[in-house]
Amino acid sequence: MSTTTTYPDQLMLPGQAAAPGGPIDMTMMYVMHHGFRRDLTRFAEAVAATPLAAKDTWVALAARWERFFDILHHHHSGEDAGIWPYLIARAGDEDRATLEAMEEEHSHIDPLLSSCAEGFATLAGDLVGVNADDVRAALKVRVAATRDALARHLAHEESEAMVILQRHMTREDWERIEKEHFRKDETLSRLRYLVCWIAEDLPVPVRDGLLDEAGLPFRLIWWLSRGSFQRLERRAFQYAGIGKA
Repeated sequence: MSTTTTYPDQLMLPGQAAAPGGPIDMTMMYVMHHGFRRDLTRFAEAVAATPLAAKDTWVALAARWERFFDILHHHHSGEDAGIWPYLIARAGDEDRATLEAMEEEHSHIDPLLSSCAEGFATLAGDLVGVNADDVRAALKVRVAATRDALARHLAHEESEAMVILQRHMTREDWERIEKEHFRKDETLSRLRYLVCWIAEDLPVPVRDGLLDEAGLPFRLIWWLSRGSFQRLERRAFQYAGIGKA
């Protein structure tokens, strides 16, 4: 008598490169990737469109970049400390090269993130004696470079690294790594923001399915926090068209 192994359906979102099948449900990984792609598209549009004189908007953009930076850094730190070492210890030479590339790509993205943070902080500050046009021009280049570098990395991860993960990782080890490296030190304040950040601009069926699976407490967090989250999004991205009719 043959035994059929049933794997979870993998989520495929707009802009995503691949969703390899296997025993691990990668939904949370892919909704995080969706958020990173969405944010960098919005930042690129906002940097180009926001008037240099709109100081309050630049202050909001600088604060919003810090939020994005924090979420992405936490995500990459979890991968570097938990996922890649687990897989490198079990992979062959060819797969190991792909996994080591994941860490190397992270190291190239981090300086770009810091450089963008400096640009946003400058435009949000006192512009006396500052050539704001030059600062904005440089920031446009840096944000575009960050967007493109992260897009390449995410596509590489989705199409190759996730295949290796599905081949070598058990569900039990995935749950342990999530708990130890992605959910540790979670505060209520950060959780309130993160739930709304993840839900933002997701296809409605995907968003509702996530909230249903997460349970009533998370749906309540979303209901109670989404208004303030959306106000912050409109404040930062108003010239990129977010919140406009």
